[in-house]
Amino acid sequence: MFKTVLFPIDQSRETREAADVVTNVVKKYGSRLILLSVVEEPPKDAPSADDPMVSPEVVAKLLENAQSLFSGQGIQSETLERRGKPAFTICDVADEIGADLIIMGCRGLGLTEEGADDSVTTRVINLSPCPVLIVP
Repeated sequence: MFKTVLFPIDQSRETREAADVVTNVVKKYGSRLILLSVVEEPPKDAPSADDPMVSPEVVAKLLENAQSLFSGQGIQSETLERRGKPAFTICDVADEIGADLIIMGCRGLGLTEEGADDSVTTRVINLSPCPVLIVP
């Protein structure tokens, strides 16, 4: 049913919590697991960003740690690192790899009208070429 699962990761607590669901789904369906992390382009008018997700080194280490975590659970995974805007990049990669499911953690920022436009999760749900499982 879910041959290929895409798990976009960042350094959030919500991503760590979603990892348990990813483990269960991948084991149950014998899915191929793709870990994706997006190196964000810092806004041009922002000072040298404090966001660690703009550092390719931090993102590479994050992917390595996530791959080790899943390996410890007996799950083989592949990693992808891309540059760009997270929501659009996640959806592009899902289409590119033929993902059957995207599993994401949710920070809850899109639950208010003010936050909906800025929420990566909301954008992925609206643009995704496949089902999206949100782990609150």
